[in-house]
Amino acid sequence: MEHLFWVLLIGAAVIWCIVIGAAVYAQKASVPDREQQARHFIVWGGAVFPTVVVGALLVWGLVILKDITPNEGDRTIHVDGERWWWRVVYDTEDGPVPTANEIRIPLGETALFKLTADDVIHSFWVPSLGGKMDMIPGRETQLALTPQKLGNWGGLCAEYCGGAHALMRFDTVVMEPAEFDAWLAAQAQPATVDPEDEGYQVFTEEGCGSCHTIRGTDSIGPVGPDLTHFASRERLGAGIYKMTPENVSDWITDLDTMKPDIDMPSYPHINGARLEALVSFLMSLE
Repeated sequence: MEHLFWVLLIGAAVIWCIVIGAAVYAQKASVPDREQQARHFIVWGGAVFPTVVVGALLVWGLVILKDITPNEGDRTIHVDGERWWWRVVYDTEDGPVPTANEIRIPLGETALFKLTADDVIHSFWVPSLGGKMDMIPGRETQLALTPQKLGNWGGLCAEYCGGAHALMRFDTVVMEPAEFDAWLAAQAQPATVDPEDEGYQVFTEEGCGSCHTIRGTDSIGPVGPDLTHFASRERLGAGIYKMTPENVSDWITDLDTMKPDIDMPSYPHINGARLEALVSFLMSLE
């Protein structure tokens, strides 16, 4: 993308200089020659040259853009944009591995993102790794990213999508390939949950399992983010808050303040020992 930007910028600068130079020259040309000179500049400088240069840049740019939207990659990751969070599913030989609001990819490998939207148009963008791509309801778009440096590069929705648009972010963590493989294998495992755990009982009593899935339990809600390995994520609320017990507690009881307009309600009536048990249970889902 950077290469494309600089070439198009230089091409535009060359055309601009020639057009301005032609205008200055025509202004200073002698009166007898001005009409003929003007005709030549209009034809060659105003029509032929820009058409050739802009046409060449267009063709070259389309070839470059085709290179970043291939049909295959080393990894395939499905991302569905929803108001206002990200449903993420990794394709593996053993089947799909779901997670949410965080993307991890291996260093030096091409990750092919297959992008969809559940409700309105969103736009998937990791500024440090490549260009953005719209996510359109009823249509699948594709974007390939090949990270060259380790780190957490972040990402966001770049298309206004409603009230909590500015709070729709995600972590993009680039890992060593071996470390990534170990992480993905761990994500594929079901959660280890004791049905008698007090926090899990609060979770089921409050009906959280009707919206959220915790694989390995009876909670198989399809509406909200998958919580199987909830506490293994670096952030809470689609990349907004650090994953801490304090923030999780506030998320449960005062969600309207932390992230307005989302569908999940606040549960201010959960307090005291029941709240502590529920937070402890959620923080154990690593």
